[in-house]
Amino acid sequence: MKIDHCPGTLAEGFSTYSRTCLKRVFDARKVSHVLPYESPNSNLQTDKLFEDNQKRISISGVQEKFSVLQEKNKLRLIQKGEQGTHILKPIPNVGKKRKQMPANEHLTMQIARQVYDIETAENALIFFENAAPAYITKRFDVNPDGSKKAKEDFATLAGKTPQTHGEHYKYAGNYLELFRLMKKFLPAYRVEIPKLFKLLVFNYLFSNGDAHLKNFAILETPMGDHRLSPAYDLLNTRIHVDDSDFALEDGLLPKSMGQTTTGGQFKILAEQVDLKPKQFDEIMESMMKHSDEVFKLTQASFLEETTKRNYIQDFQYRLKQLQKINF
Repeated sequence: MKIDHCPGTLAEGFSTYSRTCLKRVFDARKVSHVLPYESPNSNLQTDKLFEDNQKRISISGVQEKFSVLQEKNKLRLIQKGEQGTHILKPIPNVGKKRKQMPANEHLTMQIARQVYDIETAENALIFFENAAPAYITKRFDVNPDGSKKAKEDFATLAGKTPQTHGEHYKYAGNYLELFRLMKKFLPAYRVEIPKLFKLLVFNYLFSNGDAHLKNFAILETPMGDHRLSPAYDLLNTRIHVDDSDFALEDGLLPKSMGQTTTGGQFKILAEQVDLKPKQFDEIMESMMKHSDEVFKLTQASFLEETTKRNYIQDFQYRLKQLQKINF
């Protein structure tokens, strides 16, 4: 497989990971962009390893995830009793264009960080021996010594479980509730309001229709208090499934508040969460003015050409929707 862009940063002129990527994702170790395994469901011997690994990972979600440990410049699946440093997400078994899913998540995460300055989990694309791609992300809830930082997702903070809210519990409610939960649990929640708001605008703009309660979290800081965690699980879900604009069943706002355009709803949400008008204007303006950079990164991505076109079309359509706003 010919590579001419860094599979981490998507910078041009690299046939493997760039130094910047190695520093961010692999602690500056010279890790190969090819794993010493064939992809899951392709080799009986390897499949046993993946099967055993699956039992040891506690991250929720439909997509298969595997726990990987970095030892110096090598990556391997964890064994019993070990704490992984990275999460590996191969091509899933469901969805349209599923082979494009790792590249889609990687591109969307890179756009969030590089174009919109959203703090994200460190990530890259990686390839199995049979050239199948996978998405790899560095765990932000694990300290260098292997101990874990306290992390709570918003479903847990809201007290929503399958027992209390049924099997679709993580989709129950609206996004205004997230800000109310932050106010309750984060002493410095005012600092976090613009970050969360910007992430919600990003999710809309990039058709991430699976931004449910478990895909937002708070993380313990070295000082012992909590903050919003880096963003994770960002991708254009519309390419793979027919979903709605927002993952949560009631959308951005309770139904009683938000019968207006999406841009109008974001404006109401901003007022409800005490986002200053100046901050709101700055966020909306910054989210609407980087089309050239989005196109450039999309072209550099590992998506197929037709999927690149779909990705850009979805983005342009949402951009137009967002511009229908009464400032």
